[in-house]
Amino acid sequence: MTTSWGILATGKIAQTFARDLALVPDAELVAVGSRRLGAAQAFASEHGGTPYGSYAELVADPEVDVVYVATPHALHLADARLALEAGKHVLCEKPLTLDTADAEEMVRLAGQHDRFLMEAMWTACHPTVRALRERLQAGEFGTPRHLHAELGFRVEAPPEDRMLNPALGASALLDMGIYPLAFAHLMLGEAAELHAVGDLSTGGIDLDVAITGRYPGGVLATMTASMTSWSSRRASIATDCGRIDADDFHHPTRVTFTPYVQAEGNWVFEPGEPVLITPDEPVVGQGYAHEIVEVGRCLREGLRESPLVPHAQTLAIMRQMDALRAQLGVRFPAS
Repeated sequence: MTTSWGILATGKIAQTFARDLALVPDAELVAVGSRRLGAAQAFASEHGGTPYGSYAELVADPEVDVVYVATPHALHLADARLALEAGKHVLCEKPLTLDTADAEEMVRLAGQHDRFLMEAMWTACHPTVRALRERLQAGEFGTPRHLHAELGFRVEAPPEDRMLNPALGASALLDMGIYPLAFAHLMLGEAAELHAVGDLSTGGIDLDVAITGRYPGGVLATMTASMTSWSSRRASIATDCGRIDADDFHHPTRVTFTPYVQAEGNWVFEPGEPVLITPDEPVVGQGYAHEIVEVGRCLREGLRESPLVPHAQTLAIMRQMDALRAQLGVRFPAS
């Protein structure tokens, strides 16, 4: 069974997604839609598919099974609604919406139309992240006691760009902070308590955010997100047996576990030889291929949500971001 995809919007993330889609054997790009026909034609000339000059035409294409929604956060609900009401399954970029109420509405619409819906949280589908999660939860690396994750880069863009425009959902928390929150959720479970401090722009959006959290079993976490500085993009998990380190943790290039072993003398421990944590399957492309594979697998099995990115997980992290934004004093014009 080949899954036929339509891509809604033609921005940078849609381009990357299309390149990874071409690497998945049982997936095919059949259509792309833009608000400007010229943009859709340029996209199709590079990646394939029938170009459409409107989103309505894209979702009306009978060849399309699944629509990948790649528009700015503030437009996700309206664009996903269009696809769901046209009878299409939906993979929607993260965050699913600007707030929990809209996310719950999208989930409701998917249920009403009996369609598959998944947030495009590629981190949860990444083979290395999945391998780490399984082995950590199995107790192979000891008991986690502290997690740290940071993601940030300097944003150089005009005020009207989606990264800085409040009307389009601009937010370091929603753009970058969602990844540390998702990583902590995947590794530790749902947070029991979260607190945030941040620095806001003159336009009222969060540019830098620091989060502290308490998770099941008393595990603590510290997480940061930034649109003004270059972070290490790393995550670490300290356990009672050693330390896990992940480079580019939201799509890891390398994950190691360093055990601490007792040396001579009382209470003296030294780091042992690091162990590379490798997945059972290779990482394909930039990593987006694995969420594409997961959507195809779910559709073949008749599922309406993914066990890797269940609706409950998406909504839990959405509620966390709502609460953290309230702590920061950030409000979007539409909310």
